[in-house]
Amino acid sequence: MSVKVSARAISDIKAHLVLVSKYRKKVFTDEMLTTIEVVMNKNLEKNGCELIEFNGEPDHVHLLFQYLPQQQLSKLVNSMKTATSRVLSKQFESELKQVYWGKKVVWSSSYYISSCGGVTVDRLKEYIEEQDRPD
Repeated sequence: MSVKVSARAISDIKAHLVLVSKYRKKVFTDEMLTTIEVVMNKNLEKNGCELIEFNGEPDHVHLLFQYLPQQQLSKLVNSMKTATSRVLSKQFESELKQVYWGKKVVWSSSYYISSCGGVTVDRLKEYIEEQDRPD
C-alpha cells in the first residue's frame, strides 16, 4: 500500500465497502469468503486498485481498498458484485440453490461505502484553517 501516481494525479484514497447477501441470508461459508476475497482482489487489481483488508461473516463482507481518483466507485462495486456472483454461482451452485430457490443471486442491490483517511475530519479542518491565506 502506497501513494498512487498517475499522469495527472498523486493520490492516497481509500474506501471501506460493506456488501450484504441478498435478503441478509447467512449463506457465506469460510470457503465462499476465501473465493470472494480472491475474485475481488483480482477485480480491484485489474482496475488499478489495491485490496488492503478483507473479512466477512455469513451474511456480509467488509473490504478496505485503495483506489484512483478517476475511478467511478459505483461501477467498480457493480463489477465486483457481478464477478463474485458469477464465480460463486458456478462453484457453490448447490449451496446457493438451497438458499435462493435456484435463482442466480448473491448480493443485495444496496451497499455501504465510506471514504477513509489517515487523519480525522476535525484535524483536516484545523489544517485547512491554519493555512497562510494572503491578505
